Amino acid sequence: MSQSTTRRPRPAQWPWSRRRSLYDPPTALDSFLDSPLRFLVSTIYAILLSLRGASFKPRKDKPKVKVVCISDTHTNTQDIPNGDVLIHAGDLTNAGTVKEVQAQLDWLAGLPHREKILIAGNHDSYFDAKSRKDEDKGKKLNFRSLHYLENKAITLKFKGGRKLNFYGAPDIPKCGGRDMAFQYDRSSDPWENRIPMETDVLITHTPPRYHLDLNLGCAGLLKEIWRVRPRLHVFGHVHSGHGREAVFWDEGQAAYERLMERKKGGIIADVLPSLAWWDSLMVLYYGIKGILWQRLMVGPRGGNGGLMINAALVYQSTVDLGNSPEVVEL
Repeated sequence: MSQSTTRRPRPAQWPWSRRRSLYDPPTALDSFLDSPLRFLVSTIYAILLSLRGASFKPRKDKPKVKVVCISDTHTNTQDIPNGDVLIHAGDLTNAGTVKEVQAQLDWLAGLPHREKILIAGNHDSYFDAKSRKDEDKGKKLNFRSLHYLENKAITLKFKGGRKLNFYGAPDIPKCGGRDMAFQYDRSSDPWENRIPMETDVLITHTPPRYHLDLNLGCAGLLKEIWRVRPRLHVFGHVHSGHGREAVFWDEGQAAYERLMERKKGGIIADVLPSLAWWDSLMVLYYGIKGILWQRLMVGPRGGNGGLMINAALVYQSTVDLGNSPEVVEL
């Protein structure tokens, strides 16, 4: 059976302290010392996104599809909101053994959602032949009614004639030894032209770079999703990135990502004139322009953007539950 579902008390982390781990969110002091300019612009960018409102609205001519998103359960189980489809974005387990994986599959299969989709994560070593433990070789899993996607697309039908195209891939930039699954060198780009253009819902274990990722995500994946622009992108892996972020695929977002990509020079370098200042001004200009366009022109219909969700359920650098499932209607 899986581990206890009790939630771990969250230790206090004061804004003027320093973070305990690379996988914990940076405090205000961390961010300021790293780059005051980026700290300020990131804060303003988050405010601008919230003022722009929804990046898209569900269709009104057909029934909505309720999508429940989870990831990084690490052998834990908990109550999950019901919906039309449940997505698990990897790291079902800690050790990746057949026993641990099958326990998670049994739990997921017992949930009431009509459709259930999962991918593997780097801790789910059974799924990758290169990281599979010797004692698990030759053993099989029972997926029951679950859809397992490994570099694979699937189209599912819902009430009212709705159809959604899902694509799932487990790969992550290298972060551990041989016992970790589906790793690639960060310098490589295995994502180019890989995701089908018709993808509505993308499921990866790694986040894209600069979005809900503590700057630990994949730049190649970010480039690829700019090409595909899925309506919903669900991922996990970086537990402290849990949450959701609207994306509009516009010049403001591009300027923000360029700023985050530039070399950080700390307090002194940020004062000096540089292209980082130009990117910062572009973030503000296009952010305000986007608010006016969204509020005055597009209105309550919403835009033509998408939504990114980091659905990790465990808290920061632990394997104890601490985050809630994310629910979205498409």
